[in-house]
Amino acid sequence: MTLPVENESMRIDKWLWCIRAYRTRSKSVAACKASHVRMNGHIIKPASPVRVGSEITIEYPRLKRTLKVVALLPKRVGAPLAIQHYEDLTPESEYDKLKKQTLAQSIVERDRGSGRPTKKDRRDLEKWLEDWNS
Repeated sequence: MTLPVENESMRIDKWLWCIRAYRTRSKSVAACKASHVRMNGHIIKPASPVRVGSEITIEYPRLKRTLKVVALLPKRVGAPLAIQHYEDLTPESEYDKLKKQTLAQSIVERDRGSGRPTKKDRRDLEKWLEDWNS
């Protein structure tokens, strides 16, 4: 793996797709247009150039991820290679929050046909969620 020259750049939507931040390039473009992607703290357009050393913030529905560009990719590569082209600066608290939300959602799911939760079920769930959020 060779690191590119400092002057090289590529479109942010293509880079996000290449490192597998989004499943398709059109989803990457849509995220940029919806202001879910920021570069060095600024809202950007899909065609904005990204360079080595830039800090990218991606806002997913349940996670805010921060990445630092280590290298540019000429094409989409596998996940083990893609990881080498960015540094993950996301704080552990974001990942912990995601784990809690995922766990809470799995507990909230009820068997099909079991009916609405009772008042006691709802209170127990609210108490459990308060304990997890503290």
